[in-house]
Amino acid sequence: MEQRNSYYLSPIGWILIEGTYEFIDSIKFVEEADISVNIEPTGAIANCLRQLEQYFNGTLKAFELPLRKKGTPFQMNVWDELLEIPYGETISYLQLAKRLGDEKVIRAAASANGKNPMAIVVPCHRVIGSDGRLTGYAGGLKRKQFLLDHEAKVCGKFNKLF
Repeated sequence: MEQRNSYYLSPIGWILIEGTYEFIDSIKFVEEADISVNIEPTGAIANCLRQLEQYFNGTLKAFELPLRKKGTPFQMNVWDELLEIPYGETISYLQLAKRLGDEKVIRAAASANGKNPMAIVVPCHRVIGSDGRLTGYAGGLKRKQFLLDHEAKVCGKFNKLF
């Protein structure tokens, strides 16, 4: 299946979506968009673009996309656990490790969280430090802050963590 790319200009910068007609392979923040290679989005990528737009408009809380995640079995378990964090809520890295069955895997869980290939859709931004502080985010802490504030606002919550 032919690999395709498309860019989305979100309120917090460019997002590159990579995939095929049938699957999304990655969603990541990039500093610049190379729109010269942007092909008219179709299939899964067009659906992803629509859902990202709805997410940022505050009308979508759960993504339904055909994701083709590639990683180790442990990384896949971490990413699956991230999908269980409700919209507008956060958990700590320690809570994530406990959900995986062993609090001793906290560093490995944090590392897998940081290697999440599906920004926003697999909500690694919802994982914070045990003290409530923002720590680590491949897209940068300002973007993480924005995403958490956005979800709290949509839920009608005051984000008490920040």
